[in-house]
Amino acid sequence: MKLSRIVWAVLLLLALVAAYLTLAPVPVNPVAWQATPFVGYAPPHARNEQLAHLQQLDIGSESGPEHLLVGPDGRLYAAVASGAILRMQEDGAQREVWVNTGGRVLGFAFDAQGNMIAADAYRGLLRITPDKQITVLCDQVDGTPVLYANSVVVAKNGKIYFSDASQRFGARQSGGTFHTSVLDILEHSATGRVIEYDAQLNTARVVADQLSFANGVALSQDERSLFVVETGEYAVWQIALTAQQLHLKSNTDKRLAHRILRDLPGYPDNLMRGEHGRIWLGLAKPRGAAIDQMADRPWLRSLTLRLPRFLWPVPPAYGHVLAFDEQGKIVADLQDPRGSYPETTGVLETRDRLYVQSLHATSIGWMSKPQNLR
Repeated sequence: MKLSRIVWAVLLLLALVAAYLTLAPVPVNPVAWQATPFVGYAPPHARNEQLAHLQQLDIGSESGPEHLLVGPDGRLYAAVASGAILRMQEDGAQREVWVNTGGRVLGFAFDAQGNMIAADAYRGLLRITPDKQITVLCDQVDGTPVLYANSVVVAKNGKIYFSDASQRFGARQSGGTFHTSVLDILEHSATGRVIEYDAQLNTARVVADQLSFANGVALSQDERSLFVVETGEYAVWQIALTAQQLHLKSNTDKRLAHRILRDLPGYPDNLMRGEHGRIWLGLAKPRGAAIDQMADRPWLRSLTLRLPRFLWPVPPAYGHVLAFDEQGKIVADLQDPRGSYPETTGVLETRDRLYVQSLHATSIGWMSKPQNLR
């Protein structure tokens, strides 16, 4: 009798667990899609250790130097997780908190007047003047809010282009930038978009949408097109600036938009222009077969979010950055399979150095530029 009660108790517990895993509400409504099977680290992404021994610039108690840029004053600026923008010499000396936006800046650029134009994931598109005055330039487009401003560039004509990663999940409302990115990529509803903001007219328009987590942006050299990262589908798009609210998933005109890179070996993040026509791209995490196998199984992705967070299929750390040209040819590929510098989200290239960006690191990684890139 006692054994029978134990058996029934176990069966009841298993039934409750099964009910929870299948019926408990989750914040996503996953969409089925087709992921190309990952073929591994083959050329031009052959496994190597060229990124394995980065030197470090101290950033004190801060973390997450997600974006780096040398400003008009010749100093290095870094956006960190606390909402601060750090300023320092290129060797890390004279470090200071230049300003704090009260949000989380993920990308920034400088305009012709020396203003910092920042994509703040919590606040929208910002302008920060040299005397540290902060103005919100754009936090909605066509009546819809900018929920997750991510990356930004400024064209020579003064127009600003930035990515809004998701229209489903706001970075502030959904638990921070990383957690929100996981939700958006798991759902795969492809609501990310690229926006043009005209500072002179104070107007904004959508250039293109239907991106699965819109991320890094970079202008072509002739400034006729924009390179845009689609993190959720391991791709980089090239999109004509003449496009008007182009729906990328249904577009058939390759003159307006096409994938210049696809089936990347990791989750692509920031784009930054380097020297000699190079465009640098960081891969924040490696691809995982478990996640790709869930692409056409929406129910399984919902189940995953019902598990404790430590059981989520988040890929391990793997340092990886690469550079490509405007024809899509990979011209540099640097890796650290051990992932000693976590979440390599991008690269700032200067005359002598490569600075590596990160979503969670507690320092700024850098290395002397390899001879073949000089």
